[in-house]
Amino acid sequence: MNHREQLKQLLLTKSYRHGKFKLSSGRESDFYIDGKQTTLSAEGAYLCGKLIFEIIKNNPEKIDAVGGMTLGADPLVTAVSVVSHLEQAPIPAFIVRKESKGHGTGQYIEGLSNMPAGCTVALLEDVVTTGGTLLTVIERVEAAGFKVGLVVTVVDRLEGGAEALAEKGYRLEAIFTRHTLLQKD
Repeated sequence: MNHREQLKQLLLTKSYRHGKFKLSSGRESDFYIDGKQTTLSAEGAYLCGKLIFEIIKNNPEKIDAVGGMTLGADPLVTAVSVVSHLEQAPIPAFIVRKESKGHGTGQYIEGLSNMPAGCTVALLEDVVTTGGTLLTVIERVEAAGFKVGLVVTVVDRLEGGAEALAEKGYRLEAIFTRHTLLQKD
């Protein structure tokens, strides 16, 4: 079984739930993907890190750092950074806070000292529904002077997120869509 198939099985086992759920977007859904159940497991973190690193390596534009909104992106950015180090192509990670730091520098972004000024970054998310979180992250990252060169998610629920990002000029890369994750092989 390849890495993608391994990750699919892990997501279906650890993260996928069928039922009635309220999503962070406020929408209701008949299924839920709790990505952190997979991304916080050793195997899941490695597989996500490996697969996202492959997407980054194949991106036409060089990516200098990986980041995303805390909490969903935290294990992903760390996993990609660790895998990149193991692959002899280190990429630093950063985290975007939901609220600015209430003390010290008052910044939204953690990990700035590892990032070259004005560098090109990849933004990561475990699950995308409407894209609202990613649009907030893009705004904060660009306000700090960085360029967004890639946006990647583990699962795109296909509920408008890719379209919302495209309207702003960003393409969403997904390891899985709702359909590819839930289809039987």
